[in-house]
Amino acid sequence: MKLIFMGTPEFSVPPLQRLINDFEVSAVFTQPDRPKGRGKNLAASPVKQLAQSYNIPVYQPLKLKKNEEMIEIIKGLKPDFIVVVAFGQILPKEILDIPKYGCINLHASLLPQYRGAAPINWCIIEGESKSGNTTMLMDVGLDTGDMLLTEEIELPSAMTAGELHDILMNSGGELLVKTINGIVNNDIKPVKQNDDQSSYASMLGKEMANINWKCSNVNIHNFIRGLNPWPIAYTHYKDTVMKIYKSKVLNEESSKEIGTIIGVSKEGLKVSTGNGVLLVEEIQFPGKKTIKVRDYIVGNSIDEGVVLK
Repeated sequence: MKLIFMGTPEFSVPPLQRLINDFEVSAVFTQPDRPKGRGKNLAASPVKQLAQSYNIPVYQPLKLKKNEEMIEIIKGLKPDFIVVVAFGQILPKEILDIPKYGCINLHASLLPQYRGAAPINWCIIEGESKSGNTTMLMDVGLDTGDMLLTEEIELPSAMTAGELHDILMNSGGELLVKTINGIVNNDIKPVKQNDDQSSYASMLGKEMANINWKCSNVNIHNFIRGLNPWPIAYTHYKDTVMKIYKSKVLNEESSKEIGTIIGVSKEGLKVSTGNGVLLVEEIQFPGKKTIKVRDYIVGNSIDEGVVLK
C-alpha cells in the first residue's frame, strides 16, 4: 500500500508512526511552520518532525484548494490512499478523487456526533458517558463522509479532555490499519451518517472559559474537565483570575448566593452553584504554578464568603 499522510498536531503522530510501520508512506502534508514560544521562532509541526526523521518528503501548502502545483504532485505520487488525521484543511474534490481507494479520515468522536474541530473537548463538556474514534471516507463536507469503522470507550466521570486525547491518539493508528486492510480486502461496508443525529464541536477559545456558577455542579464539573489542558476554565476570586484544573461533584445543597465559597479545607473549596455544591480541588493564580488547594492554603489564605464571578 502506498499512502500519503496529512496531519499536523501531536494527535496525528502515533497514527502516522503506525502507518509508517505497516505501509509505504510516500509523502506527508502538514501545516506551515508556526511561531512558537516566547521567542516566536518558527517551529515545525510534530508530524513534520516525525516524517523528517524517516526522510519522508514533507509538503506544507498554505492551502490545497485550487493549488495546481500540489494537486499535480499528489497525482504523480499515485497513492492508494490519502490518510487524514487532524490536518487542519478541508480537501477539495480534485484531491479526494485522486487515490485509488479514496481518502480516509480518523476523527476523534463517535460520528455523526461532534463533527468539527474540538470533538474531544465537547463530548466531555456535554457529559457524555462514551466516546471513541471513527474512520470515514472523506467527502467535500466537514466530517460528513460515510463511516467505516468505530472504536468505542467508556468515559469515567473524572476524565479530562487531555486524558481522553491521549487514549484516542494512541489507539487511532490500529483503527486506521484495520480500516485500510478492510477496504482493500472488501470487508468493510461504508455506512451513511444520519445527519439528524449530528452535532457540531466548535473551536475552543479563552473567551469562552469563564465559569458560569448559575449552572449545576455537574455541568460546571464537566466544563472544567473538558477545558483541561486548554484553555482551562477560570473564575474571578476577588479581583484575581483563578484557573480551575480539577473539581468534584458533591451530594450537597447550599442556600448561599450562587458562586459563594462556603467552605475552605484540605479537601478543597466548596462553592455554591445553581444546583448543588462543587468542590474545587486544583487551582492556579497568575504567575504561579498549578497547585492543589490543600497545598496552597498551607501558606496562603482563601476566604470563605467570597463570591466567585
